[in-house]
Amino acid sequence: MAAPARHLPLTVVIGNPKPHSRTRTVALSTAAALHERLADGRTPVGLPGVIDLSELTAELVGQGSRPEALDEALESVRRPGLLLVASPTFKAAYSGLLKLFVDVLPRGALAGVVAVPLMTAARSGHRRVVDTHLGALLAEVGACVPVPGLCVLERELDTAEVGIGRWLDGAAPAVTEALAGTVGPG
Repeated sequence: MAAPARHLPLTVVIGNPKPHSRTRTVALSTAAALHERLADGRTPVGLPGVIDLSELTAELVGQGSRPEALDEALESVRRPGLLLVASPTFKAAYSGLLKLFVDVLPRGALAGVVAVPLMTAARSGHRRVVDTHLGALLAEVGACVPVPGLCVLERELDTAEVGIGRWLDGAAPAVTEALAGTVGPG
């Protein structure tokens, strides 16, 4: 009898400087859908762990009293597994807060990590930012980014689950394959 598969970590990084943001809501919905779709598959992922950068702003700018919280967050994103990185679109790019966080990571820090970029945006013209900027940023730090990112427009927020489901239908097989590559033959 085969041993049960080990659950890979699923970590969510929320790069919105506002606590309890709409970006957070979409990210948590997407993480729940990823967990549900992948939990019993060939490369199962565990329940999502959440890193909300709005809670680490002071630490990121060197004025916080909890440097250990930042160290824990950085260690969490570096663990091989699935990383969902969410940001609102600011001036046709990701948030500066997310950039601060990623800048603390050393070159190649996300090797062995499968990353999925997610963005919220006001205008449909910003849909491509999720791949051209956020996906490229994650790849630059060493992550495997196997699928086009998900962008949810503000006008789609009330029905985001529908868009998340459609995106996941296309993305799940590639994410599964990429995760299988991080853990090797089963």
